Amino acid sequence: MKEALRGKVEEALQALLAAAGDGGPLPDFAIEVPRQKEHGDFSCNAAMLLAKRLGKKPRELAEELRTRLGDAGGLVSRSEVAGPGFLNVVLASAGWQDRIHDVLKAGDRFGHSSAAAGGVARAGQGKPRVQVEFVSANPTGPLSTGHGRQAVLGDCIARLLDATGWDVTREYYFNDGGRQMRVLGESVKARYLEHLGRAAAPTAAALADPEHAWQDQVDGLPVVFPKDGYQGDYIVDIAVRLVEKEGAGLVDEPGDGRFREVAQATIFQNIEATLHRIGIRFDVYFNERSLYTDGKLEEALVDLRKAGLVYDADGAVWFRATACGLERDRVVVKSSGEPTYLMPDIAYHRDKFRRGFDLVIDIQGADHIEQFPFVREAAARLGAERDRMELVMHQFVTITSGGERVKQSTRKATFITVDEIVDDVGADVFRFFMIERKRDGHLDFDLDLAKDKNWKKNPAYYVQYAHARTWGIERKALEAGVAMPAADGFDASRLVLPEEIELVKKLVLLPEIVARAAESREPHHVAYYLREVAGLWNPYLQDGDRHRVLSEDAALTAARLGLALAVRHVIACGLELLGVSAPERM
Repeated sequence: MKEALRGKVEEALQALLAAAGDGGPLPDFAIEVPRQKEHGDFSCNAAMLLAKRLGKKPRELAEELRTRLGDAGGLVSRSEVAGPGFLNVVLASAGWQDRIHDVLKAGDRFGHSSAAAGGVARAGQGKPRVQVEFVSANPTGPLSTGHGRQAVLGDCIARLLDATGWDVTREYYFNDGGRQMRVLGESVKARYLEHLGRAAAPTAAALADPEHAWQDQVDGLPVVFPKDGYQGDYIVDIAVRLVEKEGAGLVDEPGDGRFREVAQATIFQNIEATLHRIGIRFDVYFNERSLYTDGKLEEALVDLRKAGLVYDADGAVWFRATACGLERDRVVVKSSGEPTYLMPDIAYHRDKFRRGFDLVIDIQGADHIEQFPFVREAAARLGAERDRMELVMHQFVTITSGGERVKQSTRKATFITVDEIVDDVGADVFRFFMIERKRDGHLDFDLDLAKDKNWKKNPAYYVQYAHARTWGIERKALEAGVAMPAADGFDASRLVLPEEIELVKKLVLLPEIVARAAESREPHHVAYYLREVAGLWNPYLQDGDRHRVLSEDAALTAARLGLALAVRHVIACGLELLGVSAPERM
């Protein structure tokens, strides 16, 4: 409807300009849905953009535009000039009613398009390619709620991009080397020795390193345990399984050997299982260590040096970030010769574009926002496209229960895991709650509300129930011997009640909502929209007398069954984009 109205407004503007002797281009005007319903279905700002050019007052010009637009060939019911020169338009009911057939013809694909990808598509190359990198948690422990939010956010953004014409690759980047993995292995070994009832005297080097170890006691003897070691029950579980399998055969094995390897494999397998449980799968798992073994990190460092973008100082290698417009230089290789986290990230982003992606999107928590500009600038100087590297940031998650915030600590493993929440509320509710708020705001996950099975209270169930009720209507219709109508097999003009027109207006907005959510990388728009649809449909069905679907009026029955089918398709499409199931019964 919006595009149809735009076409009519363009015709009216061309006529208006021609009458004024102006052969110039049309202004880049907007047609938007007003915030307040009383301002009409759409509002246009064209008159305000042309006023100075034509030497007229905006309201005067808006009135001329209103006159030339007229009923727009039956599309417009009425229009009026408002404010400083807006033209507010109310569309005729017939225009809205006819759109219900478009919804049904498209089915569950309604809302899909190629519009969002159009600006990046390259001639002869088909769909533009986008890589969405998300989660990327190192295998040191179970997925926390923060990882869970990022997982759902990344998956929903990938689904939205796919629905709007992109060729999407989901990628998981992780590092199974470095100090934190050594600490993981040492943590498992300490618990292994503890379970055996054995003690290991700490080495002189361990005791001399204040950041390395502290002493625990097993049978009165000291055991070396990393000062910032991983302390969760999952570490004990891995150690116990090693005792069961290997006995005391690993007592002399270093923590960074077999212990690290087993811990890494076990934890990563559990991470994958958790992700699969909430409907998330990746196309590519990229290991940071491959940047070292394939020589890509060293190559990137050499090329940065050739470009004059790194220099040596204080025994370290620094990225000359100030030369790229950033506020300070950053170390990329420590004085010990070990790269900082910036160097592999720079090499990794260069590699992304070498693989042919037209756009790369990093989805990360707020704690990574400071690093991204340095990575982007350095990668851009190595040939990556700066404007096609995008950071999508999300804020943290807090869990509340009984009105109180649940205190969590990742290192001490006192955090609530994704699996624990899914055990309590299910994957659908988990996903819906994780995506229904703006990503750049802190998310308060109300565990009590998520557990509530009452569809009137739980927003996920409220939307799913609206979908299930359309199937209930179909079952009743079939029991009564009434077949569901074909996409264009009913008279939509029988839907004349204001609440029916309002519902249809909301349903046909889905393509615009999907395109906006994809372009802004904000899936919460879809969740909010679905709640609005359910908020119109559920009350509609509650008033059984005024809105009886099955009646003796066959034409009205067919029209309302068509409306039910349209609601079904729209909600099913929206839920699929959020990775939430659309049940037939509840």
